[in-house]
Amino acid sequence: MTVYAGPVFDMAVQQFDVIADHLSIPTDERERILMPKRSITVSCPVHRDDGSITVFEGYRVQHHLTLGPTKGGTRFAPSVDIGEVAALAIWMSWKCALVGLPYGGAKGGVRVDPRSMSMRELEGLSRRYMQEMIPFVGPRTDVMAPDMGTNEQVMAWFMDTYSMYQGNTVTEIVTGKPVSSGGTLGRREATGRGVAHLVRRVLNELGIALGGATAVVQGFGNVGSHAALELYNSGIKIIGVSDHTDALYDRNGLDIPVLLRHAAAHGSIAGFSNQLRYDPAAILTLPCDVLVPAAIERVIDAHIAENLKCRVLAEGANGPTTPEADRILGKRQHEIFVIPDILCNSGGVVVSYFEWVQDLQQLFWEEDEVTRREYQILDRAFAQMISRARKDRIPHRTAAMAIGVEKVRAGKAMRGLFP
Repeated sequence: MTVYAGPVFDMAVQQFDVIADHLSIPTDERERILMPKRSITVSCPVHRDDGSITVFEGYRVQHHLTLGPTKGGTRFAPSVDIGEVAALAIWMSWKCALVGLPYGGAKGGVRVDPRSMSMRELEGLSRRYMQEMIPFVGPRTDVMAPDMGTNEQVMAWFMDTYSMYQGNTVTEIVTGKPVSSGGTLGRREATGRGVAHLVRRVLNELGIALGGATAVVQGFGNVGSHAALELYNSGIKIIGVSDHTDALYDRNGLDIPVLLRHAAAHGSIAGFSNQLRYDPAAILTLPCDVLVPAAIERVIDAHIAENLKCRVLAEGANGPTTPEADRILGKRQHEIFVIPDILCNSGGVVVSYFEWVQDLQQLFWEEDEVTRREYQILDRAFAQMISRARKDRIPHRTAAMAIGVEKVRAGKAMRGLFP
């Protein structure tokens, strides 16, 4: 029995079992590597604008602190539960290890629809959540970041709440902050930029010219919108886009800068064009060179995997592909080049690491240095993944996760079991 339950956590366990079997990890060692070190559940009462009080449930899961403090985002979404948060923390561990960051994985969240709250209510919730987390987090223990439903403003409230408790400004407690509050240049764009950088690299390896390539982006939040813009600026036609409100398709290519302005003004892509509206359920199976799922977990199931018509699957979201779909993609690996999530969207945590380092040193870099260093780390991890996949004749996800799990396992073995 475990407190962690649900389809997302089950998926993380299934993925780990595949890697553990591949690495021949002894059965009695597996739980120590997989199970989270610590999980916290808190109540967050908030005064509503109408005078009432609502209590929201919040979570934080710290997977391991073997290699350094834990690192991970905080999401505000109606679907959040402890199992989902634990799965995301586990994936973050493999991701940080894969790209060589001195972190364990963490994740947090509050079960709430932030769109239903006023700014005053959202500030109250953000500050209360961080207040409840103060005994369990710190710059050398657990460093928070934004995720779905949170943003730079929420991170600024987190940082201010922690700092008021400490009696001095502690910018390094969170990343993804506004630049004016100790954030780094390039953090907002980092995840989407990383996705686009790896897509360009793969297209080059496959001999597909950027100018003649097409892409579909599912999800138009921070990751999807910046990935779409980077790909658009590279000469790739973005023929399809969707978010939680609508889907758009234009075989001649959408005007992404105009769509971005519309989404910024209205909060979504809804209302952009009646003529270009498309069935959201069919957006993932459009014929294209590049498909970027950049929304939520488990959107590519076995049925979708059978019907994918892309050449490159670039996973901008965390856990977008189910284990059943993975088995199908394994059979189609000569047709579809998969850039797995723990590599594809790792640009965000890479630049979050840069922000943390800059805050600790109080020495800040120019944006071109941030981007150059991000691409350098992504290129190194990509090369390691490809080399491992070819050497062992395994899928890219198995190769990427094996590298991450091996590093965590080695760290635990070297430090030993305490007490």
